[in-house]
Amino acid sequence: MTSRAYSAQRAGEVMLAAIACAVVFLFLVLPVAAILEKAAHTDFFDEVTSSAVTDALRLSMVTTTMSLGLVVLFGTPLAYVMARTRFPGHAVVDTLIDLPIVLPPAVGGLGLLMVFGRRGWLGEPLDDLGVQVAFTTTAVVMAQTFVASPFYIRSARAGFEAAGQELEDVARTLGSSRSGAFLRVAVPVAMPALTAGAVMAWARALGEFGATIMFAGSIEGRTQTVPLAIYRQFETGIEAPLALSAVLVVVSFSVLLAFRLLTRRAALTL
Repeated sequence: MTSRAYSAQRAGEVMLAAIACAVVFLFLVLPVAAILEKAAHTDFFDEVTSSAVTDALRLSMVTTTMSLGLVVLFGTPLAYVMARTRFPGHAVVDTLIDLPIVLPPAVGGLGLLMVFGRRGWLGEPLDDLGVQVAFTTTAVVMAQTFVASPFYIRSARAGFEAAGQELEDVARTLGSSRSGAFLRVAVPVAMPALTAGAVMAWARALGEFGATIMFAGSIEGRTQTVPLAIYRQFETGIEAPLALSAVLVVVSFSVLLAFRLLTRRAALTL
C-alpha cells in the first residue's frame, strides 16, 4: 500500500470515527444534557421536596434494594449451577432466564398479574387466605425482580465460567466442602462480574415502568416509583418530571461512575 493510499485510508477511518462520535453525542449526550439544563431552570428544590416526589424516591430506593437482594440471593446459585453443570433442558432454562430481556415489560407485568392477581393461578387461593399481592408494594418488588434478574444472572454466570473450576477443586482436595469452596473461592474470584451484574440489575430495577404499572399500578406512596411519578406528573406539567428525571440521571451516572472507578482500582491492585 502506497503512502498516499494509506493516508486516504486513515482519513476515512478518522471521518468514520468522527461521524460515529457525532451520532452518539446527538442521541445519548444531548437528551441527558437537555434534561439537566431544563431542570436547572425550574424550582428544583421545591419540586424534589414535594410529598409526591419524596414518596416516589423513598419507595424506589426501598423496592430496588429489596429486589436487588432477591436477585442476588437466588440468582447467584442459579448462575453458578448454569456455569458448572450441563443437564437435560439446559438450553431451555438458559433461554427462559434471558426471556425478560426481550419481552416487553408490560407483557411481564401482565403475566405476573395472571399468576398473582386476585383471579390468578396463585392469587385466588392467596386471596382466600387474606393475602393480596397485586397492586401492593410487594408487587413492585416482584415486577422489578422479574425484569432485572437476567442482567445479574448473565453477568454472574460469565464470572463463574471465567473463574474456572480448578481453584475450587484444589480447595476441596485441601478439605473444603463444596459450599465452602463456593463461598471462599468461586464467589471472591467472580466478584467483579457479580458486582457488575448487581449494578446493572439495580439500574434496570430503578428504571422499571411497564411491568410495574401493569402489576402494581400507580398508587402514590404505595406503588408509585420514580418512573411512574414522572409519567403521572407529566399530565399536569413539565417541571416536576424534569426535576425527577434530573435526579435519576445524576444518581444513575454517579453509581455507574463509582462502580467503574472501583473496578479499575481493584484491577490495578491485582
